[in-house]
Amino acid sequence: MVALPGTPLGGKPTSAPRSRFPTPQSVDRLHKPFKCPGSATRTVATDRPARKRRKVDYGGADGDADADKPYTNADRLALANRDVNRFPVFKAKDKHLVFRKAFSIPLVNKDSAAYNPNRPPPTLGLRQGAVFIAKPLHDPSGEFAIVLHDPTIDDKPKEKPPTEDKKEAEAETKVDAPLMHKSLAEILGIKKKVQGEHPRVPVVIDPRLAKVLRPHQIEGVKFMYRCVTGMVDEKANGCIMADEMGLGKTLQCITLLWTLLKQSPDAGKPTIQKAIVACPATLVGNWANELTKWLGADATTPFAIDPRKTPKEEITRQIRQWAIATGRSITRPVLIVSYETLRSYVEELKNTQIGLMLCDEGHRLKNEDSQTFGALNNLNVTRRVILSGTPVQNDLTEYFALINFANPALLGNRLEFRKRFELPIIRGRDANASDADRKRGDECLAELIAVVNKFIIRRANNILSKYLPVKYEHVVFCNLAPFQLDLYNYFIKTPHIQALLRGKGSQPLKAIGMLKKLCNHPDLLDLAADLPGCQQFWPEDYVPKDARGRDRDIKPWYSGKMQVLDRMLARIHAETNDKIVLISNYTSTLDLFDRLCRSRGYGSLRLDGTMNSAKRQKLVDKFNDPNGSEFVFLLSSKAGGCGINLVGANRLVLFDPDWNPAMDQQALARVWRDGQKKDCFVYRFIATGTIEEKIFQRQSHKQSLSSCVVDSAEDVERHFSLDSLRELFQYRADTRSDTHDTFKCKRCRPDGKQHIKAQAMLYGDTSTWNHFVNDALNGIQDHLLKQECGGDEVSAVFQYISH
Repeated sequence: MVALPGTPLGGKPTSAPRSRFPTPQSVDRLHKPFKCPGSATRTVATDRPARKRRKVDYGGADGDADADKPYTNADRLALANRDVNRFPVFKAKDKHLVFRKAFSIPLVNKDSAAYNPNRPPPTLGLRQGAVFIAKPLHDPSGEFAIVLHDPTIDDKPKEKPPTEDKKEAEAETKVDAPLMHKSLAEILGIKKKVQGEHPRVPVVIDPRLAKVLRPHQIEGVKFMYRCVTGMVDEKANGCIMADEMGLGKTLQCITLLWTLLKQSPDAGKPTIQKAIVACPATLVGNWANELTKWLGADATTPFAIDPRKTPKEEITRQIRQWAIATGRSITRPVLIVSYETLRSYVEELKNTQIGLMLCDEGHRLKNEDSQTFGALNNLNVTRRVILSGTPVQNDLTEYFALINFANPALLGNRLEFRKRFELPIIRGRDANASDADRKRGDECLAELIAVVNKFIIRRANNILSKYLPVKYEHVVFCNLAPFQLDLYNYFIKTPHIQALLRGKGSQPLKAIGMLKKLCNHPDLLDLAADLPGCQQFWPEDYVPKDARGRDRDIKPWYSGKMQVLDRMLARIHAETNDKIVLISNYTSTLDLFDRLCRSRGYGSLRLDGTMNSAKRQKLVDKFNDPNGSEFVFLLSSKAGGCGINLVGANRLVLFDPDWNPAMDQQALARVWRDGQKKDCFVYRFIATGTIEEKIFQRQSHKQSLSSCVVDSAEDVERHFSLDSLRELFQYRADTRSDTHDTFKCKRCRPDGKQHIKAQAMLYGDTSTWNHFVNDALNGIQDHLLKQECGGDEVSAVFQYISH
């Protein structure tokens, strides 16, 4: 039997055969969202709870034998005592037996953490306030404990307001009030309220910092803490930390910052919530590293802003987030930022409460009219600490600006200060002042010092002598080489300079700059253009710059200072494993040093203003590595003056002086600092009888308060009178040291030899140092200078020994 198409063998018709092409229904099905096959659609019936059915016991209904079982006596007794068994009567135990047992709390499981056998008993159902146990963050009686604030000594007794006295008097009159008007807590003598104010506790420096602080640093931290917390003067919360370089100002400020962020005399509360560290752009990374170094990586996360790595929009967003954060939402309490960046974003920050501001290299704030001063002064911060390793200069206006930034209105406004202090002091310092003016000036100066000294701390770096190796510092006076001397004399006699000295010229700065470069090396000038007509003095081997081609060889014999340096480098390289730092104000001088090192085969590294801050630290670390092959470090005093630590070297040469003594002091302090293991030898080169001696004298001799310490090119033009200019453009050929001649030194004979050794050397006063002429150099401790004895280049040396 053959089945028809579409009909099975059973005879029943089936559905049509499947087509090769999909039907519209199947296509729609593909586009619908997938639904799990087991999930049924919800209905009202499914949401309704299931009906409870009463359980019915049908036992005995089918005529079992148990159904007609007769009651027994036991059944009757159970039925009679049913209610009694359900509600048993309490039976007292024998008192003799019970009172012999020790009392135990009736708990089934006494091993659980909730059970505490030492817990005080409950107070009759009354809720008692949480008892706050006041204790300091760190133990004030610990081994390394340094207490900054002791409430038993430093707290002033507070006077009670008259309203409190009235309340106490009223309380005494209510002693006999009836009991019905008292609460249960009053009847039982229980205090429901915790004490109104937190008890005061000592503020103790974190032990990890206390272990590394030196005595002078502890004193500095205590001084700053007393100033910023108003213990010195309640209306003034700022101070100036003016310690010299190398005394650890950064560590002292980190200690203060960390203490204020974590503690206060009120137990459990910090003094401040946020802080800003403003510093030069090159030191932002250094501050972040120092915080991690001293506090540990887990202590705090500093918020260091680097505009070169982060887009401006991202910086704005992060600063806004930092500004609005309060309480526990503050994750990065310390903002580290450069002065320039802070000035740009001051609008975002001026409405937020900032607890503390540290201004590193704070002498930038000495001009009240500057944008930086105005921007920082607008921030909402009362506790301000200025860090400046350079001495506060003798200009009273700058002095006032720094004090006024740290403690606004302490000395009144600028006009009041000028009238009250500045004018009488200047008048009293005048050479033609009357006795009355001098007396009045001295009184005003004493009054000013009495007010200001409460907020300034300054220690000299001779404190370091206890912790560091010996430092030998020398001022080396070098004669000009014959070629240099001819050019120098020719230049100061040119018609241009003569007109300048008669008061007709208008560019003394250019002439001063050319003379300074000539003292370093003639190659720093383009002689044909700068000194037209000087070709008659050119030696036979001199080749003008534009005709040298690929010949980059340096000729040290054209410069007296360069000859001395060349011999020093050769001896150090041949006989010792010492490293040396060469510092100059001019990058063109660094170029000469670079060529000298290459021609002699010395490995060298160079850091100047063209290098970005990210590479600087790597360069410094590379040089400080004892196994490094680099022997010379070339440093621009403008770029590397502040904050760079070059303890890998123990010798330093400052090749030329700067008008600002602070710049020189910053540069000289690079090697003799914490971490130094060797004796240090520092040399300051001065060209004998030239303009460099005049610059050095202006640094050495303390200026009177009526004249300003010069610190930039504009100031040079402003401060030099005609007489001063005449002194600058002179050359003294008949002297071993013009500076020594101005001392009228009684310890040296007329021939210049010292016959009485210096008793007490004062670092800032070179007249108290040891003085050597060339013939006496065989008695000096330094081998490099001893080899110059009998030579023509070194005319005299001043020597300072730290301890």
